[in-house]
Amino acid sequence: MSQWAIDIQDLCFYWQTEPSTKLPILDHCSIQIPKGEFWMLLGTNGSGKSTLLRTMAGLLQPQSGQVQIQPPVGFVFQNPDHQLVMPTVGADVAFGLVEEKLSYAQVNARVDEALDAINLLALKRRPIYALSGGQKQRVAIAGAIARHCSVLLLDEPTALLDPESQFDLVTQVKTLVQQKGLTALWVTHRLEELSYCDGAVLLEKGKVVQTGDPSAIRARLQQSWVTKSD
Repeated sequence: MSQWAIDIQDLCFYWQTEPSTKLPILDHCSIQIPKGEFWMLLGTNGSGKSTLLRTMAGLLQPQSGQVQIQPPVGFVFQNPDHQLVMPTVGADVAFGLVEEKLSYAQVNARVDEALDAINLLALKRRPIYALSGGQKQRVAIAGAIARHCSVLLLDEPTALLDPESQFDLVTQVKTLVQQKGLTALWVTHRLEELSYCDGAVLLEKGKVVQTGDPSAIRARLQQSWVTKSD
């Protein structure tokens, strides 16, 4: 059995803008992320972070390369309003379980377990519209937990949140990884969030330029910013 929850090899992706014109986004990317760890994916705007995450989730099909990822996979969008579809918290978490053909009791147990894991069980019957941004993101995560996902992919989940909610969400995901054995890959551009992860990947212009130690990647980015400001 592979030690990798995510194994990406030589991945290439481009947009066909015109019949004879290709806009390259990902250039021979290779990434391996161990099972049961919390990793982050960093890069400037336009570096290909979201595109890479979407190919992992199967939302985009690469032109070449291999994607092996431990199923089932959960995906959390930057804006939770793009994926929360039911009127209440409990109903939305349950919605993702429809295809599993579980009994009512099994669905209810899965929903309660997932909401309890993210400390939102008390809000099970609350309308989605009455939640804060941070609570909505946690409901999206609960949907993945209820489906017993092995891998959780998060596309800049704190981008629309206030600082306190940002901190709450990143610590919540770190706790879930530790307690449930999930593997999480979190896209971010915030260097302070690197303090919470086990490893990191840096993209530049669609290429993986560094992988591994988060502190080394933080130092590289900080030095780059200093150099540009001189």
